[in-house]
Amino acid sequence: MALSLVVGVDGSDSSLLAVDWAVDEAARHGLPLRVVHASRWEAYEGGRPSFGTGRSAQEVMADHIVASCVERARRRNPDVRVSGEALADDAVLALLRTGADAFALVTGSRGRGEIAGMLLGSVSLAVAARAACPVIVIRGPGPDHHEGSGRVVVGVGTAAGSGAVRFAFREAQARGCSLTAIRAWRNPSQEPVDHVLLADDAARLREERASAGLEDALRQAVREYPEVDVLRDTAEGPAHRVLLEASAGADLVVVGAQRRHGHFGLQLGRVAHTLLHHSPCPVAVVPHPV
Repeated sequence: MALSLVVGVDGSDSSLLAVDWAVDEAARHGLPLRVVHASRWEAYEGGRPSFGTGRSAQEVMADHIVASCVERARRRNPDVRVSGEALADDAVLALLRTGADAFALVTGSRGRGEIAGMLLGSVSLAVAARAACPVIVIRGPGPDHHEGSGRVVVGVGTAAGSGAVRFAFREAQARGCSLTAIRAWRNPSQEPVDHVLLADDAARLREERASAGLEDALRQAVREYPEVDVLRDTAEGPAHRVLLEASAGADLVVVGAQRRHGHFGLQLGRVAHTLLHHSPCPVAVVPHPV
């Protein structure tokens, strides 16, 4: 069975932007799109039924949300095969299960009823931190208003980076755009040295090591995707700050995240956490099991 792209919806403006982005993504990769809404409407079964159907108002609303999002997706691109379902389950758990065999999960950055001004909604954060498949959180103004540069950015430099690199190359190829691969390094200027020249030598050595590590990390993907134009960049500074600056004007920024087997808490490093809360463009978090 072919993999599908899954988009989680809740009727919020943010999730509608996620639907638009997901339709375009499904079309780029030739994937079917699955629209999923989950809520525990059985908790409201004691309430008054709607329209004499015996169904709760929450259940009727869930079906309406799915139907309207499916219709929105079909209007945006009739060539994409779209299906939808409403699940009586916790939103995070439902999306994690749905994404177990998905190409990727797409979510908005904030859900209905969440506090105005929140940097990132709780469902999006939990899914990005725990999913077994790549999770793309749609930040920024949306695909119809985002003035991207035709560029995908990927952070390289941790053990979790190999899956992120392959995902980023695949995205760049599908979009027909360039890829900027960045590896951050830290200047040892704060370390005690006997002479300024020693500090300069240490900085140069670290930059050279970062460049060599970046080249090693990209080598296989470059062979697999020779048509992708790759810009290699080594930048001095904390990785979360370097990638946040690089995400400005990009169409997508991709980072890796380690998934420790048997660990059920939030599994996000500082880089992914920073981008999910502050990036001006969509963020893809690609898991790497350890």
